[in-house]
Amino acid sequence: MLGEEHPDTLTSQNNLALALRALGRLEEAEAEHRAVLEIRRRVLGEDHPDTLTSRNNLALVLRDLGRWAEAEVLE
Repeated sequence: MLGEEHPDTLTSQNNLALALRALGRLEEAEAEHRAVLEIRRRVLGEDHPDTLTSRNNLALVLRDLGRWAEAEVLE
């Protein structure tokens, strides 16, 4: 068992969020991206490439939701 904070687990959770976004399930995608970002910030730090990818992914979902100001802060 890998655990909730294992990089492979986080990659899978990120992929789920991407799939939800592609399906138009934006609120669910936002929740998944926020969860992954929170763990990656804590475990990997703000400047790690995976953390930056998570910030970008969340910003894209927020943009899709029309929440431009929130998205801009993340990008």
